[in-house]
Amino acid sequence: MLTTSTLQLANTYLRKGLGGTTAAPMSTTVPHDRTETGSPENERKFKVYKIVLTGGPCGGKTTAQVRLATFFENLGWKVFTVPETATILLGGRVKFSELDTEQSYIFQRDLLATMHQIENTFFNQASAIKDRNVLIICDRGCMDPSAYSSPEDWQRMLKDLNYEEFDLRCSRYDQIAHLVTAADGAEKYYTLANNATRSEGVSHAMELDKRTRSVWIGHPYMDIIDNKNTSTFDDKVNKLIQVVCDRTGIRSGDRLAKDSKKRKWLVSAVDWKNFGKFEEFDIEHFYLLSDESNIQHRFRRRTQNNRSTYTLTSREYFKESKDSIETRMNVLSRDYNTYANMRDKSRASIYKKRRCFMYGNMYFNMDIYSDPLPPQANGNHLIFLETYTTVVKGTPLPEGSMPPFLTIEKEITGDSQYSMYSLSKYTKVANKNEFAGADKYKDD
Repeated sequence: MLTTSTLQLANTYLRKGLGGTTAAPMSTTVPHDRTETGSPENERKFKVYKIVLTGGPCGGKTTAQVRLATFFENLGWKVFTVPETATILLGGRVKFSELDTEQSYIFQRDLLATMHQIENTFFNQASAIKDRNVLIICDRGCMDPSAYSSPEDWQRMLKDLNYEEFDLRCSRYDQIAHLVTAADGAEKYYTLANNATRSEGVSHAMELDKRTRSVWIGHPYMDIIDNKNTSTFDDKVNKLIQVVCDRTGIRSGDRLAKDSKKRKWLVSAVDWKNFGKFEEFDIEHFYLLSDESNIQHRFRRRTQNNRSTYTLTSREYFKESKDSIETRMNVLSRDYNTYANMRDKSRASIYKKRRCFMYGNMYFNMDIYSDPLPPQANGNHLIFLETYTTVVKGTPLPEGSMPPFLTIEKEITGDSQYSMYSLSKYTKVANKNEFAGADKYKDD
């Protein structure tokens, strides 16, 4: 069975919340650029959650940051709002039109270094708070400068500053929320008036939006907050708050309208030659034993270029409301073997390659199951496509939204036979504590 210390840790995190809500610890408070961010032996009682608000010009980041901060402060969280470094520096009368090539590189390099240090200051402050949960909202993150630099200059910056791109993109922050510019879908609201350092026209704003969005492709928890199905800016802010609540495990009920839900499709064919830009990761999942049938634990290793992040995911099922809350926390690489020894032997490990990519304004994950295949895959290399959208299950996505290089066989949202939990099951091996919420399947 799962050891007492680990089980208590996971269950404690599931139940730690404020005002009756359930909160999920995503970050601990060890050094900020390390893949290793926690351990079963040494976890803080409350969590520190780091989110980046990014996007194109006039996407609403400044206002959304205030609204998001107020919402979480009302739940009893301590909130830090990290200011946008570029606005600070450009407000000091720096003008790009006056900079030559080398001066421009130096400015972008120093901007990245300054942003990194400012964030670390807030991260350290969060580490010192021991009596409540902490939310850190960063107005842009350390990958954003790459959108304004050539690939050669970006690699030069990383070398000069001794930074790793994998760390900046994948393990420094818990969530990325991209607020699409008003120039794309809400043109009448696009304005330069609320930011004295902004000078972009509509077409340029849309191009910058695409560039800033693309540099975060590959982050495990990236959400696109677009202008669709939003009649007011309040609707857009509520979409943002909802996705943060979902990621942190806060049960917001019907307080936030127009929820975005995960949808999932079975892919029958892929035009690999025309796939476009993507980031690919090797994923390993395995389930842990639990002595409570309403709680499920899953361990994940996510690897790219021989660098890995490790995540423990726990899901608690509520019989009365027939729903579940999923929470995650990062753990140390050295704890991999410890968790592996606690695996549920009635289920196989799941191995797959995950491609993360954008098509239009939608962010997709495509999972390609690899050898050794899960027992219930029946020898098939299954391919699943998933995204978050406000378009309800069974309804076609807006025209032009589905990637044309994929052939979709059928939608499998909510179909339990395609969940990892079902696919991993050994037919002849019993587990007396099957997850009680398995029949009320929530997509993995």
